[in-house]
Amino acid sequence: MDVTEIEAPELFAPLGPGYDRWGAVLSFGQDPRWRRFLVSRIAARPTDTVLDVATGTAAVALELVRQKGCSVVGIDRTPEMLAEGRRRVANSAASNRIELQQGDARQLPFDDGQFDALTFTYLLRYVDGPAATLRELARVVKPGGTIAGLEFGVPGGIWRGPWELWTRVGLPTAGRLIGNGWHEVGAFLNPSITRHYAEWPLPRLLDAWRAAGIDDVRARRLSVGGGVVTWGRRR
Repeated sequence: MDVTEIEAPELFAPLGPGYDRWGAVLSFGQDPRWRRFLVSRIAARPTDTVLDVATGTAAVALELVRQKGCSVVGIDRTPEMLAEGRRRVANSAASNRIELQQGDARQLPFDDGQFDALTFTYLLRYVDGPAATLRELARVVKPGGTIAGLEFGVPGGIWRGPWELWTRVGLPTAGRLIGNGWHEVGAFLNPSITRHYAEWPLPRLLDAWRAAGIDDVRARRLSVGGGVVTWGRRR
């Protein structure tokens, strides 16, 4: 199978135990910073419950509890990543605030308007219909609730060349040295990101957010455009 065609559960299954550590290293420390900024865009109180979609190892779920003191339901398609997430949650002071379960963002097992807010991370490249998925995400959020998402971006200008060099050559090489599935991830990211933004440039993606019933949509490029956080409020 071509590496660009690998399904998310298959791609991420081997990565759980070292995912957060290597994700921070390979992003030069930017991935944790992006996640903190993502959570800062969410309006949530201690009495609120936030749905964290594509929760993975629960990094954003734990940051939500740390920053907001809220309760979190995390959902992900990959059992191995959830297992690592449950381990991290159990070892934290947030175990009574976070519930993790397996599920698919394209068909969420929740009622309309069930959650006070919603976050998602690195999701839209893995679904066939980003616009339909955004509508499904918005469906489960109460009117006025915040929705925020983090995705990789493609830097422009003078930063495009170094980004291409790192994502085309550096990441696959580093992944081969790390092992445990990281070479496949390194080889996957550049074609996945560039293909996604060729089809879904940021203006089109923001229009899809609005069409999904999300108002006051804003986006911020982080780390010269390597990460993009988008947020708004459920109409």
